[in-house]
Amino acid sequence: MFARITPFKMKQGSRDEAMKIMESVKSQILGLDGIQHFVCAMDDSGSGYVVSLVSSKEASDGNAARVKDIWANFSGLLEQPPVPGAYEVLADWAPEST
Repeated sequence: MFARITPFKMKQGSRDEAMKIMESVKSQILGLDGIQHFVCAMDDSGSGYVVSLVSSKEASDGNAARVKDIWANFSGLLEQPPVPGAYEVLADWAPEST
């Protein structure tokens, strides 16, 4: 499994618009090759992270152009273009369901 972790910073007052855009591109995000999990977290200042877990580095690399296109929807709301980090997943734990 492979993770792409992307820090970002939204312009002040853009949270509501960003949420609307994120909902509108949900199917594009979940349609990325090998996507297994997507999490977006943001604090009150507009700083946040997107964590995407995909099946492999190859799948993640193959999605790069589509991911860039998805981020382009937010270009007017971001303080600067986000720069993703790429990581091999060493642990993916969750509590067992009962």
